[in-house]
Amino acid sequence: MSFALPIAPQRRGACPTLDAPMQTGDGLLARIRLAGGRIDPLRLEQLATICGTYGNGVIEITARGNLQVRGLSDAIVARFAREVREVVTLETGPVVETPPLAGDDTLEFVDPRPLAVEIRTLAAPLTARLGPKVTVVVDGDGQIGLQALKADLRLVATARDRWLVFGGVALLGSTERPLDCARIVLTALAALGPAGRATDLPRADIEAALGTLVDPMAPLSLPTSSPIGHFRLRKSAATGLGLPFGAIAWESIAALADGAWRFGISEFRLGPHHSLLAIGADGSLIEEAAQIGFIVDPRDPRTRISACIGSEGCASGHIAARSEAARLAPLLPAGSNLHVSGCAKGCAHPGKADVTLVGRSDGYGLVIGGRASDTPQALLRADQLGAVLASAQG
Repeated sequence: MSFALPIAPQRRGACPTLDAPMQTGDGLLARIRLAGGRIDPLRLEQLATICGTYGNGVIEITARGNLQVRGLSDAIVARFAREVREVVTLETGPVVETPPLAGDDTLEFVDPRPLAVEIRTLAAPLTARLGPKVTVVVDGDGQIGLQALKADLRLVATARDRWLVFGGVALLGSTERPLDCARIVLTALAALGPAGRATDLPRADIEAALGTLVDPMAPLSLPTSSPIGHFRLRKSAATGLGLPFGAIAWESIAALADGAWRFGISEFRLGPHHSLLAIGADGSLIEEAAQIGFIVDPRDPRTRISACIGSEGCASGHIAARSEAARLAPLLPAGSNLHVSGCAKGCAHPGKADVTLVGRSDGYGLVIGGRASDTPQALLRADQLGAVLASAQG
């Protein structure tokens, strides 16, 4: 059965990496995929210092839990990459993600990491034909899930030997043979070529290819969970901290890592939704983490706001997006989300938001229920933003 189909030419290209950074409005952007998303305090402090030395002074953690550095120049990017590699081990190859507490989570049905290793192994020969954005999520369904992250193939445990199978957002059924399902879906994606994604696979065809491997199920939605707060582990505990709008000064990361011994922290893990988890931390961490700029409350309205660096660090930005987002955060109605974008590219949040404010040379474009690239419904002044934000959600 052939899965080769024409792919829309406007789709986004490759992701930035440490060796192939992406040009942005404020220089080069490098993304660092830490092996397993885990790092000890000493290496985190060293890594933060390197990032602060070569980048724009800000460290970002992406929605998928990768570390990003902006503001790099062509002259130093090779030296930056070399120094990063001297400190940490990087993950390469197909993207197969597991939750940050995998293997230690008291609530997960099964440790998803062994299955993830098997999927990486079977996907390795397909790497050249799989698109760089193709992603597999293997989730044991514990305290911090990856439900909100886009995936081409998602496997979610419902028992020790039973997994839900999703192709894109479509629930294909449940299975006791997740590795065989992964082989079929990834082979089908590889047949599409590097531009192919799960949305390009006709559902009827992939269901036919899976055959009796999956048992049909009625559609369902997976609940989302916040990575911020306290989490019980099998042998210790974890404290999840958030980065405001996905970014924080490198000095804050370095200070947290340097003082890890005072809070009993043995390890840090990068988490989804711009989070950093401190393993083994005691309760005294919260106050100090808040003082140096981290989000410590999952109800903090900043967790529902996406904002790029804007004019404070990007040549394309018309407004200081993160500063504006911080000002508007207390005014954001409960249950709604806001995107503040320095320009119409919408880098911080490519999807739709309840309210999007787009920086322009002549003010702020207002988009309700859309993307930064959409035609604004109104043009606003800075002093109108608070009132309009409240009324737009009312």
